[in-house]
Amino acid sequence: MTDLPIPDPRPAVKAPLARHAMAYVLAGGRGSRLVELTDRRAKPAVYFGGKSRIIDFALSNALNSGIRRIGVATQYKAHSLIRHLQRGWNFFRPERNESFDILPASQRVSEDHWYEGTADAVFQNIDIIRDYEPRYMVVLAGDHVYKMDYELMLQQHVDSGADVTIGCLEVTRAEATGFGVMHVDENDRVISFVEKPKDPPAMPGKPDMALASMGIYVFETQFLFDQLRRDAADPQSSRDFGKDIIPYIVKHGKAVAHHFSRSCVRSSSEARPYWRDVGTVDAYAEANLDLTDLIPDLDLYDQNWPIWTYGEITPPAKFVHDVEGRRGQAISSLVSGGCIVSGASLKRSLLFTGVRVNSYSAVENAVILPYVDIGRSVRLTNVVVDRGVKIPAGLVVGEDPEEDAKRFRRTEHGVCLITQTMIDRLKD
Repeated sequence: MTDLPIPDPRPAVKAPLARHAMAYVLAGGRGSRLVELTDRRAKPAVYFGGKSRIIDFALSNALNSGIRRIGVATQYKAHSLIRHLQRGWNFFRPERNESFDILPASQRVSEDHWYEGTADAVFQNIDIIRDYEPRYMVVLAGDHVYKMDYELMLQQHVDSGADVTIGCLEVTRAEATGFGVMHVDENDRVISFVEKPKDPPAMPGKPDMALASMGIYVFETQFLFDQLRRDAADPQSSRDFGKDIIPYIVKHGKAVAHHFSRSCVRSSSEARPYWRDVGTVDAYAEANLDLTDLIPDLDLYDQNWPIWTYGEITPPAKFVHDVEGRRGQAISSLVSGGCIVSGASLKRSLLFTGVRVNSYSAVENAVILPYVDIGRSVRLTNVVVDRGVKIPAGLVVGEDPEEDAKRFRRTEHGVCLITQTMIDRLKD
């Protein structure tokens, strides 16, 4: 007599789909609207939040979602980005079935071109992706600031039977003119996809709102490969996901929208979904300085969803001198390790690693990148100071708009971007 198997009384546990996914981060963008901030680095490598780089948010989302295979495609001025990835993201172990690949444009398909577009940046590395045999591909932009659980997006993709699932934001129709916009039906199936339309289609039931693409896509891997090969054979294609791949699938397959509000990660202090494209100096300054608020919209202190990055070994921040007019102090500010505020005052400012602020200086509404040295008796207001700049003693910025515009890059909202080249010109 054969014994029958004893039924397991425990409910079946659905294995996370992230175990079978690969995250592919597109990090080759220049970010030209950040002007001098991207003269020496790609936009994903731009500093953010006191310790991190912008790309750390997409990478941390993937890691925290349970994805253990990650590829990063780089192209424009990639050295600082690659160095950061090597230092901060080198803990993946192949013996744990993990991988982290940095994939610079290297003429692997043809000797006469680099990555020609976002889709081509994936196409040229099909053989590398195939070796890992991921069932799903999560294609990400590497230049946005947000917290998101990609596992929930993967689950929707499988449950809906979509050919592609597109991450999207609800924005006003006026804002939507700067995005790729999806027209969806009541079941979130994408009917049309339009790049930067003058008259964006409204959401069902929300006539004043539109669905804007986040540049996040989920595919089954083999389907994606088929689409990339088809697109590569089309001489009219610009090799871009938003302009070519996605519109083709919308027309010939099944594309479904995934609302960011369904998978955004929020701590108890975050009142609303947070997503930022810090693509201009004004937006960059505002997003960084918002972190100094009593209860900021983005919670970087959430231990349940940490933002991983390269952690430099630095001593604690230090504040010295305590006499009237020469008191080291900071009000509503974030000050990173290795900083010394010596007899100077900070107000609503963010200091990255290793900044020195010398006596009798006052800094307000300022984003100061790593290893800046601010001399004595300096007054800085509404500024972004690039890495390693030496601010000469007595410099005043932010009080005379006309004078500021002559010496530095001054934005329409009155933020001055200061680089070492601009400082050196003052000596001429």
